[in-house]
Amino acid sequence: MAKKSKKQQSGGTPATVALTEAGTAFTVHAYEHDPSHPSYGEEAAEAMGVSPERVFKTLVADVDGSLVVAVVPVAGSLDLKALAAAVGGKRAAMADPGLAERTTGYVRGGISPLGQRKRLPTVLDASAEGHETICVSAGRRGLEVELAPKDLASLTSAVLAPIGRA
Repeated sequence: MAKKSKKQQSGGTPATVALTEAGTAFTVHAYEHDPSHPSYGEEAAEAMGVSPERVFKTLVADVDGSLVVAVVPVAGSLDLKALAAAVGGKRAAMADPGLAERTTGYVRGGISPLGQRKRLPTVLDASAEGHETICVSAGRRGLEVELAPKDLASLTSAVLAPIGRA
Protein backbone atom coordinates (compact mmCIF):
# COMPACT_ATOMS: atom_id res chain seq x y z
CA MET A 1 0.00 0.00 0.00
CA ALA A 2 1.34 3.44 -0.93
CA LYS A 3 2.25 5.79 1.88
CA LYS A 4 0.07 8.90 2.07
CA SER A 5 1.68 12.32 2.09
CA LYS A 6 0.95 14.71 4.96
CA LYS A 7 -1.33 16.62 2.61
CA GLN A 8 -3.42 13.50 1.93
CA GLN A 9 -3.45 12.49 5.61
CA SER A 10 -4.71 15.84 6.83
CA GLY A 11 -7.04 16.47 3.88
CA GLY A 12 -5.33 19.85 3.60
CA THR A 13 -3.71 21.82 0.85
CA PRO A 14 -0.03 22.74 0.53
CA ALA A 15 -0.98 26.09 2.12
CA THR A 16 -2.63 24.58 5.21
CA VAL A 17 0.13 22.00 5.53
CA ALA A 18 2.74 24.81 5.44
CA LEU A 19 0.84 26.74 8.12
CA THR A 20 0.51 23.66 10.33
CA GLU A 21 4.18 22.73 9.94
CA ALA A 22 5.20 26.31 10.82
CA GLY A 23 3.06 26.20 13.96
CA THR A 24 1.14 29.28 12.82
CA ALA A 25 -2.31 30.05 14.21
CA PHE A 26 -4.93 30.08 11.45
CA THR A 27 -8.60 29.40 10.81
CA VAL A 28 -9.93 27.63 7.71
CA HIS A 29 -13.12 28.95 6.11
CA ALA A 30 -14.82 26.73 3.53
CA TYR A 31 -17.72 27.79 1.33
CA GLU A 32 -19.49 26.49 -1.75
CA HIS A 33 -17.75 27.99 -4.81
CA ASP A 34 -20.13 29.27 -7.48
CA PRO A 35 -18.41 28.98 -10.90
CA SER A 36 -20.72 31.69 -12.31
CA HIS A 37 -19.62 34.34 -9.78
CA PRO A 38 -17.69 37.11 -11.59
CA SER A 39 -15.04 37.55 -8.85
CA TYR A 40 -13.37 34.82 -6.78
CA GLY A 41 -12.36 37.30 -4.07
CA GLU A 42 -15.69 39.06 -3.77
CA GLU A 43 -17.42 35.68 -3.69
CA ALA A 44 -15.18 34.64 -0.78
CA ALA A 45 -15.89 37.85 1.15
CA GLU A 46 -19.65 37.49 0.64
CA ALA A 47 -19.70 33.78 1.49
CA MET A 48 -17.70 34.29 4.70
CA GLY A 49 -19.46 37.52 5.71
CA VAL A 50 -16.10 39.28 5.90
CA SER A 51 -15.35 42.83 4.75
CA PRO A 52 -13.70 42.83 1.28
CA GLU A 53 -10.94 45.01 2.78
CA ARG A 54 -9.90 41.99 4.92
CA VAL A 55 -10.03 39.41 2.13
CA PHE A 56 -6.88 39.46 0.01
CA LYS A 57 -6.40 38.03 -3.47
CA THR A 58 -3.14 36.48 -4.64
CA LEU A 59 -2.01 37.66 -8.06
CA VAL A 60 1.05 36.63 -10.03
CA ALA A 61 2.79 39.28 -12.09
CA ASP A 62 5.83 39.41 -14.35
CA VAL A 63 8.28 42.08 -13.22
CA ASP A 64 11.11 42.58 -15.69
CA GLY A 65 10.96 38.91 -16.72
CA SER A 66 10.63 37.40 -13.22
CA LEU A 67 7.46 36.20 -11.53
CA VAL A 68 6.35 38.03 -8.38
CA VAL A 69 3.38 37.39 -6.10
CA ALA A 70 1.18 40.36 -5.14
CA VAL A 71 -1.32 40.04 -2.27
CA VAL A 72 -3.93 42.82 -2.33
CA PRO A 73 -7.45 43.40 -0.96
CA VAL A 74 -10.25 42.06 -3.15
CA ALA A 75 -11.97 45.42 -2.63
CA GLY A 76 -9.47 47.05 -4.98
CA SER A 77 -6.96 46.30 -7.69
CA LEU A 78 -3.23 45.87 -8.10
CA ASP A 79 -1.09 48.90 -8.96
CA LEU A 80 1.45 47.28 -11.31
CA LYS A 81 3.76 50.30 -11.26
CA ALA A 82 3.85 50.23 -7.43
CA LEU A 83 4.49 46.47 -7.48
CA ALA A 84 7.46 46.90 -9.81
CA ALA A 85 8.87 49.65 -7.59
CA ALA A 86 8.40 47.51 -4.46
CA VAL A 87 10.72 44.83 -5.84
CA GLY A 88 13.18 47.22 -7.49
CA GLY A 89 11.86 46.62 -10.99
CA LYS A 90 10.89 48.90 -13.83
CA ARG A 91 7.93 47.24 -15.54
CA ALA A 92 5.21 44.86 -14.38
CA ALA A 93 2.40 43.07 -16.18
CA MET A 94 0.06 40.31 -15.13
CA ALA A 95 1.65 36.91 -15.67
CA ASP A 96 0.27 34.39 -18.12
CA PRO A 97 -2.40 32.44 -16.15
CA GLY A 98 -1.05 29.06 -17.29
CA LEU A 99 2.47 29.97 -16.22
CA ALA A 100 1.16 31.25 -12.86
CA GLU A 101 -0.68 27.94 -12.30
CA ARG A 102 2.30 25.77 -13.29
CA THR A 103 4.74 27.79 -11.18
CA THR A 104 2.62 28.00 -8.02
CA GLY A 105 0.97 24.58 -8.28
CA TYR A 106 -2.47 26.14 -7.77
CA VAL A 107 -5.38 26.90 -10.12
CA ARG A 108 -6.58 30.41 -10.88
CA GLY A 109 -9.01 31.57 -8.23
CA GLY A 110 -7.28 29.28 -5.75
CA ILE A 111 -3.69 30.53 -5.83
CA SER A 112 -2.41 30.88 -2.29
CA PRO A 113 0.62 32.93 -1.28
CA LEU A 114 1.52 29.95 0.96
CA GLY A 115 2.83 26.51 0.03
CA GLN A 116 3.60 27.34 -3.58
CA ARG A 117 5.45 24.79 -5.71
CA LYS A 118 8.16 27.39 -6.40
CA ARG A 119 8.63 30.10 -3.79
CA LEU A 120 8.34 33.48 -5.48
CA PRO A 121 9.18 36.96 -4.20
CA THR A 122 6.03 38.25 -2.49
CA VAL A 123 4.67 41.74 -1.85
CA LEU A 124 1.82 42.21 0.63
CA ASP A 125 -0.23 45.39 0.40
CA ALA A 126 0.57 47.63 3.37
CA SER A 127 -3.14 47.95 4.20
CA ALA A 128 -2.94 44.44 5.67
CA GLU A 129 -1.21 45.92 8.72
CA GLY A 130 -4.43 47.72 9.62
CA HIS A 131 -6.21 44.43 10.35
CA GLU A 132 -5.79 41.95 13.20
CA THR A 133 -6.39 39.11 10.72
CA ILE A 134 -6.80 38.82 6.96
CA CYS A 135 -8.06 36.03 4.72
CA VAL A 136 -6.18 34.59 1.75
CA SER A 137 -6.78 31.57 -0.45
CA ALA A 138 -6.00 28.26 1.21
CA GLY A 139 -5.09 26.76 -2.15
CA ARG A 140 -8.37 25.95 -3.83
CA ARG A 141 -11.56 27.72 -4.83
CA GLY A 142 -13.99 27.77 -1.91
CA LEU A 143 -11.31 27.55 0.79
CA GLU A 144 -9.72 30.47 2.64
CA VAL A 145 -7.35 30.76 5.60
CA GLU A 146 -7.55 33.57 8.13
CA LEU A 147 -4.30 34.57 9.82
CA ALA A 148 -2.40 37.53 11.20
CA PRO A 149 -0.81 39.67 8.46
CA LYS A 150 2.55 39.55 10.28
CA ASP A 151 2.46 35.74 10.10
CA LEU A 152 1.68 35.79 6.39
CA ALA A 153 4.51 38.27 5.79
CA SER A 154 6.92 36.19 7.84
CA LEU A 155 6.07 32.86 6.19
CA THR A 156 6.31 34.27 2.66
CA SER A 157 9.23 36.64 3.37
CA ALA A 158 6.96 39.34 1.96
CA VAL A 159 7.82 42.97 1.49
CA LEU A 160 5.05 45.28 2.72
CA ALA A 161 4.29 48.10 0.31
CA PRO A 162 1.29 50.16 -0.87
CA ILE A 163 0.55 48.14 -4.02
CA GLY A 164 -3.25 48.14 -3.90
CA ARG A 165 -5.61 50.67 -5.41
CA ALA A 166 -9.09 51.36 -4.03
